[in-house]
Amino acid sequence: MSEKKRILVVDDEPDFCSIVQGNLEKEGFDVEVAYDGVQGIEKVKANRPDAIVLDVMMPEKDGYEVCKELKGDEGLADIPILMLTAVASHVSSTRYSHFDGMSMEADDYLPKPASAEEITDSLKALLNL
Repeated sequence: MSEKKRILVVDDEPDFCSIVQGNLEKEGFDVEVAYDGVQGIEKVKANRPDAIVLDVMMPEKDGYEVCKELKGDEGLADIPILMLTAVASHVSSTRYSHFDGMSMEADDYLPKPASAEEITDSLKALLNL
């Protein structure tokens, strides 16, 4: 990559963030982390990333709300969003579902656990790299 692409990882699991950050940095990305949706939105507005890796289930503001807010903002709607979730499609006792994720305006969607390679490949495709 000629110029490092900035990726914002938004997930409330520090260990997961650390693993994703390390793998993306090895691939030449500049990575910033936010641990909830509110912090994620603040970081997007403060320092616009080239793409966002966004978890669904988080405190404060979940990934669906973050995605909807960003895609509804004319100045931020073009930032590619890769949504990740550990929600199983067969779990009915939650308000989160794979259908909701697929119907969101996210640009790509991967179930957790997604491999580092899957996340990297998706980001590279979203950024046309």
